[in-house]
Amino acid sequence: MSKYKEIKGFKVQTLASDTVASVVSTGTWASGGSLNTARRGLAGSGATTAALAFGGYTTTQVALNEQYNGTSWTEVGDLNTARTNLASSGNGTTTASLAFAGNTPPNSALNESWNGSAWTEVGDLTIARNESGGCGTTTAALSFGGETPLTPGSGPHSVKTEEWDGSSWAEGGDLNTGIRGNAGLGLQTAALSVGGQLDPPLTNHVESYNGSAWTEIANMNAAKNRAGTGGSYTNGLAFGGDAPPLTAATEYYDGTSWTEVGDLSDARSSGAFGGGAPTGISDAILAGGNTPGNTANTEEWTASSTFTKINLGQVYYNSGSNAYKVTEQPVPGGSWASQTSMNTARNQSGSSEASPSSQGVIVGGNEPPQSAKTELWNGSAWTETSDLNAARRDGGSGGVYTSMGYFGGTSPAGPDRASNELWNGSSWTEVNDLNSGRQAVRGSGSSSTSLLCFGGGNPSYQALTEQFDGTSWTEVNNMNTAREANPGSGTVPTTLCCGGIGASPSPGSAQALTELFDGTSWTEVSDLNDARWGGGTVGNSSTALTFGGDPPSTSYTANTEFWNGSTWTEVANLSTATGWTNGFGSAISAIKAGGYTTTQVATVEEWTVPEANKTITVS
Repeated sequence: MSKYKEIKGFKVQTLASDTVASVVSTGTWASGGSLNTARRGLAGSGATTAALAFGGYTTTQVALNEQYNGTSWTEVGDLNTARTNLASSGNGTTTASLAFAGNTPPNSALNESWNGSAWTEVGDLTIARNESGGCGTTTAALSFGGETPLTPGSGPHSVKTEEWDGSSWAEGGDLNTGIRGNAGLGLQTAALSVGGQLDPPLTNHVESYNGSAWTEIANMNAAKNRAGTGGSYTNGLAFGGDAPPLTAATEYYDGTSWTEVGDLSDARSSGAFGGGAPTGISDAILAGGNTPGNTANTEEWTASSTFTKINLGQVYYNSGSNAYKVTEQPVPGGSWASQTSMNTARNQSGSSEASPSSQGVIVGGNEPPQSAKTELWNGSAWTETSDLNAARRDGGSGGVYTSMGYFGGTSPAGPDRASNELWNGSSWTEVNDLNSGRQAVRGSGSSSTSLLCFGGGNPSYQALTEQFDGTSWTEVNNMNTAREANPGSGTVPTTLCCGGIGASPSPGSAQALTELFDGTSWTEVSDLNDARWGGGTVGNSSTALTFGGDPPSTSYTANTEFWNGSTWTEVANLSTATGWTNGFGSAISAIKAGGYTTTQVATVEEWTVPEANKTITVS
């Protein structure tokens, strides 16, 4: 008999506590010693055992500076100039830090350097600014964004970046978006600008700096203004801030995406923050701020130094709770988060829906007019590549990143196009057409040599199904119900089709019908909970996810449903209700790309399901 270790690669262990995904996931916030003076709009540097908190606002701007030893705060040498909403070189220590910008009033360009006992005025910024981001060290710092005019609150929000070399400031690369209230973390050559306020809404916008230019990257899950940060640009935290209202949420960035971790005890913004080494997050601190009203409270983030890492499929015995447990990815525990937008806004596009969420293809669609554009996703960014030979929208598609097909749809020449094009990873080639050209058709498949096309309009609703073997299309058994804009996913021979728009109970009715194709015929199975058409579907006949679309009751929906092989379950919604969308991936990890809200959009959302520990019950 095989042993569990031989099958899974690890043995059944006895553990005192549940396994965790990473050291960050063990992190929690706890109360520390209070500041001597409650205030908001202050800046800081250091970490939980050695920190500084300087400047801020009580009933007026103050120059107060306090030093933390891990237990209590002590007043030490004040700033030379009282100010609020200033920035700092957040990777500094209690013996070396910079304090720059802020509001005195008016907005300030002042820069002061701390040597462990006193502040000295050094080279000023070239631009006076208030509520700007800052990070770096005392010899290589960054200042970016902020409110630049002399009168606070009058805008505009700056895109300007300045670099400090230890003696003077010089202009660096501009942010892509003017912003204020943004927080910074990292080093001069590897930094993030996190959150802030546009004109006027708050934002979850994040940009990364490489020492010369800023790049827009994955947004946080929630908008934050005047938040705190700690760590590096690939291993950092963002916590608190104006949401609104004030938030206690903490998010962790791993260099690719943001994940919510343990919340602060008190929701607040505009505190002094710091934490972690310049190369990573080991701890963090937040002191003072607005709760609303000035606070003196300090909170310290710490994570466990010892833990057992989670392994998918692992079975273990938790001696603390006296229970056997297994690690799995329960789809109902998944959520959507913003990702990097496509280069071109569009809806009614095709996709390599069988691709993993880390690499995929979006092709064609409606900009308007009909599009021939192809974009490739590499897990963090989109790249435009070779166009279709014929622009069109609302075609069917199937396959993977390097081998897919796009067929049918509507071209500038008219609807019901039968054209079929195959993708080899670098270019599109026209091959044999569908037997019956259709618009609003859908498809599935594992590669360019194994595709299925079903439903559509020509001009009435169709139940036609055709199968492609790499050379030609063959008509096979029809669906049970004629419809179009009916999203599907899977392979040949097993494919899932759900929803759509059909003739029953009246022409143009949104459908909840689900059918499964077994290679020979279609079988009706359990309906969706919500009828809809023009949404996206990823996965296969046994586990799938459908999202967005156009239901009968509202313009568009954010609703997401999970198929477990027999029934549909509603799970976490998209962030934004979106119709005529598409995507690729699986029920565990997926990408939703583009679609239509009040116009065509380029927005992208990523579905992730965290690993979780489940108690094994025996009946």
